[in-house]
Amino acid sequence: MSSTDLPESSTGSSAGSSAVAAPLPLVSAVRVAEGEELRSVSLPGLTLTVRSRPPVRTGLPPALYVHGLGGSSQNWSALMPLLDGVVDSEALDLPGFGDSPPPDDGNYSVTGHARAVIRYLDAHRRGPVHLLGNSLGGAVSTRVAAVRPDLVRSLTLVSPALPELRVQKTAVPTALLAVPGVAGLFAKLSRDWTAEQRTRGVTGLCYGDPGRVTPEGFQAAVDEMERRLRLPYFWDAMTRSARGIVDAYTLGGQHGLWRQAERVLAPTLLVYGGRDQLVSFRMARKATAAFRDSRLLALPDAGHVAMMEYPEAVAEAFLGLIQTETRS
Repeated sequence: MSSTDLPESSTGSSAGSSAVAAPLPLVSAVRVAEGEELRSVSLPGLTLTVRSRPPVRTGLPPALYVHGLGGSSQNWSALMPLLDGVVDSEALDLPGFGDSPPPDDGNYSVTGHARAVIRYLDAHRRGPVHLLGNSLGGAVSTRVAAVRPDLVRSLTLVSPALPELRVQKTAVPTALLAVPGVAGLFAKLSRDWTAEQRTRGVTGLCYGDPGRVTPEGFQAAVDEMERRLRLPYFWDAMTRSARGIVDAYTLGGQHGLWRQAERVLAPTLLVYGGRDQLVSFRMARKATAAFRDSRLLALPDAGHVAMMEYPEAVAEAFLGLIQTETRS
């Protein structure tokens, strides 16, 4: 199926594209964990940063990891080493996040991000891959798997941002970022907040138990927050991507995310946390019914980023998924 089987979106605008015309500022280097490598990949209209772990041997099946809203490829650094020797791991920084600059067209919709993933896989002939996505990355990965089944060998979704009829109260502030003017107002109101305060707030929202974050891990997150806040496009990428999620929630017909979930052919692992404040745990039942070949990993104490909180449990479930896929 063609990669053009994606809905157009109005999320991109001339304001978004003009914002990237100015030279990007010099900021501190992105953290690279032991055993990881970073490289920059240029494609028409966008540049992506790819985090990888050199495979322990040749011939391993490729895996690609896609982060969530406000995240980066670093969100997968706890999980990737647990899969050394099993897959050839790469994690993307989506356009405008991590160390990837904004896309030239300013399109931060779920469709725009899905196109970026598809274009990367097509350009480097990485497919079919084991595709893993968290939150926004879960919605993006669902769309990729639906419209380009040839690119996806298996699908793992950690707290995917699929439409909910009753959004949790704790998720409302994130959704409000999509409202024009709210992000600018919030930026002004929070301009005196330190990177540490912001990081503590994000950790409290995303983790089931913030105490699981080590002091070293917390400091690394603070350093990354400081780096991002110096990027002039930080809030633009956040607000436009949040708006993209809201737009995807309202999209109907064949391009609706639940309809596309039903089209996914790849075996699918669904990971939901009982303490998730952004994606309701009750959506696990609907997702399990929607994906035709699915299995569920329920982690009662996990929050929104189970692959960071409980990487061993997610790795074990992923191994079970691909072993089943291999036998079939």
